[in-house]
Amino acid sequence: MEKVAFILKTTAHPTRIAIVQLLAAQKSMSVNDISEKLGVEQSLASHHLSGMKLKGILSSHRDGKNVFYSLKMREVIDVIQCLAACTFL
Repeated sequence: MEKVAFILKTTAHPTRIAIVQLLAAQKSMSVNDISEKLGVEQSLASHHLSGMKLKGILSSHRDGKNVFYSLKMREVIDVIQCLAACTFL
């Protein structure tokens, strides 16, 4: 239950959930690609990405000027999918 609570607290924002869903479908994505797909400012995407990386949900690597993010804690997908399947939401 501690891990589920941690995941819920860390991803408790629509933009963060959308980021996790994008990264679940892709191996990794750049900050630019993520912000473009979500239609948000790059600074906002970077803020959410760095916070989730700091908490261990995501990992990143740099390729030149671009930073690419990927899911490190794959269990996040299961928690989000479970909540999405709830009929009372």
